[in-house]
Amino acid sequence: MEIDLEKIRHVHFIGIGGIGVSAIARLMHIAGKTVSGSDLSASPVTDRLSALGISVIIGHDPKNIPANTDLVVYTIAIPETNPELREAVARNIPVMTYPQMLSIISKNKKTIAVSGTHGKTTTTAMISKILIDANLHPTVIIGSLMKDSDSNLITGDGEYLLVEACEYRRSFLNLYPTILIITNIDADHLDYYKDIADIQSAFRELAERIPENGTLICNTNDPRLKPVIKNLKCKVIDYTKYIKNLILKAPGRHNKENAAAALAVADFIKIQHAEKSLENFSGTWRRFDLKGATKNGTLVYDDYAHHPQEIKATLSGMKEMYPDKKRIAFFQPHLFSRTKSLFDEFADAFEDVDTVYLLPIYAARENFDESISSEMLARKIKNASFVENFKDAVTQLQLFGDDTVVVNMGAGNIYTLSELALENND
Repeated sequence: MEIDLEKIRHVHFIGIGGIGVSAIARLMHIAGKTVSGSDLSASPVTDRLSALGISVIIGHDPKNIPANTDLVVYTIAIPETNPELREAVARNIPVMTYPQMLSIISKNKKTIAVSGTHGKTTTTAMISKILIDANLHPTVIIGSLMKDSDSNLITGDGEYLLVEACEYRRSFLNLYPTILIITNIDADHLDYYKDIADIQSAFRELAERIPENGTLICNTNDPRLKPVIKNLKCKVIDYTKYIKNLILKAPGRHNKENAAAALAVADFIKIQHAEKSLENFSGTWRRFDLKGATKNGTLVYDDYAHHPQEIKATLSGMKEMYPDKKRIAFFQPHLFSRTKSLFDEFADAFEDVDTVYLLPIYAARENFDESISSEMLARKIKNASFVENFKDAVTQLQLFGDDTVVVNMGAGNIYTLSELALENND
């Protein structure tokens, strides 16, 4: 569908609280367009949009779409039965997915796309810091809030678009990357992909979109990358050659690898002093993000990890940072399908903590599935317990003392656990 954004006056977003969708909403708002949107629940993201003067309605209803709407943009996570999406189609309002909107923006910029199963957000934020420090004035769309700007969007008039490229439903195939980073490839989104080979085929298709004067940056020795990088027409750079003894604020081997990928980008576009930018990089929201300490002195972190490999990486970094403290994890599994398909991997992911507390599965876009539960997973993990709700989790968390560090993990709404545990803490 051809859309002339210059002629669009009012854009309505379905799922406006999504981290990527919200960035496009902000971009349209900055461009002077009237923006409205809806989401199933309020969040820090929707609160920030409302503070900008954007009309955000909680709940989906056909009446939410204003009469003068020229374009409806929606997250691919919503079903075709969504009442607002149906209303837009019935009223012949043009509709586009979030990836399709990204495609329009990507066509007109030199696009640096950061893809991979794990590490996309942190790597994107690291590259953003390097580009900004080099005065290249990039436009940045990222899957989290950057601490330096407290935003998931940076608008610049430079030639580069830096964007986090999500593989879910092959949505990243809407991009036109000049530089593509693949951090890694792992089994995930198995509610959509058949198997790892299917996932690899999507990454291969994305890699084939790189022009001859562009580059793919990855770990060329990773066996899962071999079928992706074979006989590409573009240059392929091994980011592991850039791993250095940087003094990073974020712990863990995985963050050294993220930094190496960022340095490879800097080298390709000939940016100097990138190491200093990385050493000053302060991180992003919900990526081993220190929220504070309880009245008893327990340090409380938030982390977005929702895949077994991400959990392992985060907890390994936590052990590296706090070897002498008791380490506790509160984990909210994300999606019934992911919990079921990676059940054994989740069971083995918590070796670096002393105790695990599991909250009920966050269903997100899925229907309830009685064949899998957090109770089942808790029985499989050593030193694990099931906690029925946030209230009980807060009670448990506030019992710990200053000899303990806690991380609240998951892609759902578990970040509110930290807020509740640290409430009235002054």
